[in-house]
Amino acid sequence: MTKDLRVGVAGLGTVGASLVRLIERKSNALTARCGRPVRVSAVSARDRTRDRGVDLSGMAWFDDPVALATSADVDVYVELIGGEDGPAEASVRAALAAGKPVVTANKALLARHGVELAALAEANGTALFYEAAVAGGIPVIKTMREALAGNEISRVYGILNGTCNYILTRMEQEGLDFSDCLADAQRLGYAEADPTFDIEGFDTAHKLAILTSLAFGSRIDSEAIYCEGISSITQADIEAAGELGYRIKLLGVAQRTDSGIEQRVHPTMVPKTSAIARIDGVLNAVAIDGDAVGEVVLVGPGAGGDATASAVLGDIADVARGHAIPTLGMPADTLAPYEAARMRRHEGGYYIRLSVYDRSGAFAEIARIMADEDISLESIVQRDRSRAGDLSEPHSDAPQPVILTTYETTEAAVKRALATIMARNVVAGDPQMIRIEKLR
Repeated sequence: MTKDLRVGVAGLGTVGASLVRLIERKSNALTARCGRPVRVSAVSARDRTRDRGVDLSGMAWFDDPVALATSADVDVYVELIGGEDGPAEASVRAALAAGKPVVTANKALLARHGVELAALAEANGTALFYEAAVAGGIPVIKTMREALAGNEISRVYGILNGTCNYILTRMEQEGLDFSDCLADAQRLGYAEADPTFDIEGFDTAHKLAILTSLAFGSRIDSEAIYCEGISSITQADIEAAGELGYRIKLLGVAQRTDSGIEQRVHPTMVPKTSAIARIDGVLNAVAIDGDAVGEVVLVGPGAGGDATASAVLGDIADVARGHAIPTLGMPADTLAPYEAARMRRHEGGYYIRLSVYDRSGAFAEIARIMADEDISLESIVQRDRSRAGDLSEPHSDAPQPVILTTYETTEAAVKRALATIMARNVVAGDPQMIRIEKLR
C-alpha cells in the first residue's frame, strides 16, 4: 500500500480540533477513498496546555508554524491560524516554497495575497487548496474550478456570512432590534466579541473577491468591492420589506458587464419567492449563473467546526489522491487584470426610507428633487401617521416615516438626490437606502 499521507495542522481552534477528530474518526473510510492512509503527524498552536478534547500525544508539536510547514516529516501543511499576514502568511509561503501542498481556510490571506501564492505554488510544482475559505462546508470552490469549467459565468452572488444571516432572520421572525440580535449571536458564539468584520460586510467581501476571480478569470482585488454592512437595518426596514414582498439579506454580488466587473456587498431586498430569500439562520447560499448550466444554487452551513473541517478534509483527500489544479482555475500569469465596471443603472431600483418633517410642501419638494435627478418613483408609502391628511397639510412639525421605491436608476443619482434633500432640511436623521434585486 502507498505510504501514509502525513498531515501537519497549524491552529487548533474550533476547526483545527474538529479536523483532528474527523481524520481519526474517518480513518478507514479515508484509506479506502484515497488509496492511502491519512493521519495527522504534527501540530502547532500557541498553547500546549489547553484541553481541546482530542488526544495529541502521538503527534509532534511545533511552537513555530513555519518550522512545521517545512518539516520533512509532514507531507501536506494545513493552515488554520487565520489572518492575512503574520504567521499564517509566512508559514504558507514557506510550505509552498518548499514544494509542499497547502490546505487553508483563510479567506483574508487569499483575498490579500491569493494571486502571489498561486504563482508561488505553480513555480514550485505544488498546489494550494482552500475549499473551506468560502461558504464553510459548501463545495463552491470545487464546483466553480472543476464542475463548471465548461461554462462562461455571468454572475455569482450569495449569502456568505452566517452571522449576518442569523441576525436578519431573528429580526424578521421575532421582531427584535439589531442590537438585541447581535448580543444573542455573540452569546451563542455566532459572532465575535468585536463583530465589525462580520456585520460591516468585510468577511463577505473577502469571500466574494475569491469567487470573482474564479468566475471571471481575473486577478483578485478585494479593495475594489463596494462594501456596506447591516448595522443600519432597523425593524422599520424589516417590516417595510415584508409589506412590499421582500426579505432583507446581506448579499455579495459579482457580475460581468460590458464595461468590466462589478463587485458589491450590501443589504439587499430580495423577492420572497426567490431561492435566496428562503435561506435562514446561519446557513449560507451561493448562486452561480452559467451559460450552459443556467443557475446553480448551493446551500449549506457556512461555519462551524465540523462543517468547515469537512471542507478542509475534502482538500486533504485531493492531495492524497495526487489531484492538482491551478489555484484560481487557470495559471496565475494568465489571469486578466481586474477592471472595475463603470457606473450603470440598477435594474431592481432602490428602497428609500425618510423621516419627513410634517410641513407644508415638504413632500412636494422631495418629489421634485427626485425628478430633477431623473428618478422615477414606483411606490410611496406613508407609515404610522397618527392623523388623517398628507404631508402637504400643515400639522405639527414632527417627522413622519415615508417609504419610497424607485424604478431602475443609478446609485449615484439616488445619493445626489438624498444629499440635496438633506441640505434642504426637510427630513430628520439619515435616510436609509437599500438596493432591490430582481432574483428568481
